[in-house]
Amino acid sequence: MKIPPHRYPSPLGRCQPEIMDVETTKRDGWQEQHILVVSGDDSRLDFVEREFIRRLGNRLYGGKRHE
Repeated sequence: MKIPPHRYPSPLGRCQPEIMDVETTKRDGWQEQHILVVSGDDSRLDFVEREFIRRLGNRLYGGKRHE
């Protein structure tokens, strides 16, 4: 029976960031700073809401860039 050699844990392992919950971060951003992060394709939105988000984004930031 072969036993794999013991691996020395890398000291860089503790430098890796903790995994964050994106939805919690977005909710906290809205509740604390009134910053809204929403995708135009969010399935929780109906057609009218998605269209509103698309138009608002285009008005504030312009449409898609064609390169």
